[in-house]
Amino acid sequence: MWLIYILLCKDGSLYTGITNDLAKRFAAHKAGKGGSYTRSHLPKKIVYRERASSRGKALQREAAIKRMARAKKLQLIRFHK
Repeated sequence: MWLIYILLCKDGSLYTGITNDLAKRFAAHKAGKGGSYTRSHLPKKIVYRERASSRGKALQREAAIKRMARAKKLQLIRFHK
C-alpha cells in the first residue's frame, strides 16, 4: 500500500510526497534526510494522508496535489479531518 501525504512545515509551508512507510519517511524528513525541501523547511507534523493502490497511482495523485493552489490544499486537509 502506498500513501500520499502532506506535511506542515515549521515555516507554515506545505510539502507533499509519497511513501509506503509513513512513520519511517516522516522520521527521515525530521532528521533532515527526507528531501531537499524539508531540509530547509523543517517538518512540523503530518496533516494529510491518503491511500493509493499502487506506486503509479500515488505518483499521479501526488502530482495532482502539487499542482493545486495552496487554498485548495488547505481545503483538502480540512475536509479530511
